[in-house]
Amino acid sequence: MTTSDPESTFGWTHRGRARPPFAVAPAPGQESVWDYPRPPVVVPDAREVVVRCGGVEIVRTKRALRMLETASPPTFYLPIADVRPGVLIPAAGQSWCEWKGQARYWSVITPGLRLERVGWSYADPAAPYAAIRDHVAFYAAQLECLVAGERVRPQPGGFYGGWITAEVVGPFKGEPGTGGW
Repeated sequence: MTTSDPESTFGWTHRGRARPPFAVAPAPGQESVWDYPRPPVVVPDAREVVVRCGGVEIVRTKRALRMLETASPPTFYLPIADVRPGVLIPAAGQSWCEWKGQARYWSVITPGLRLERVGWSYADPAAPYAAIRDHVAFYAAQLECLVAGERVRPQPGGFYGGWITAEVVGPFKGEPGTGGW
């Protein structure tokens, strides 16, 4: 680690330039999260994405954006215009992403169920990520999230919001022992 490299100063040693030896090799049709870049990139995804809360469909879209960042499964940003009206309500708190800027949080409310802080968005993302303006991402732990009919698994650790599908291999940031990545 050198102090002349700002990312190394913060303990981040992998940036998608070379797959580390501990990374799982992808099979045909799969992607390694270790091949994703740092800083992240936004990629359009035309597959159907569905999110349900307590059996109520809250969004269905074929206009998703995938955020791809080294060591994390893709985060899916979905157009707010495709979200069922009235299910998103502002939640307390904010967080800061070194790349995208200030995030705000959303709770989801459906008949008989309210889930706190299960979504987030960027009202004014940094210029390279302007495409995610007017989009919302969801944590998959409490919601039923599907990509092309496949139910996703949440990224480990609670903080990160990536969606794990059969198309991505890790290991993934958020698993035990990954704090130094």
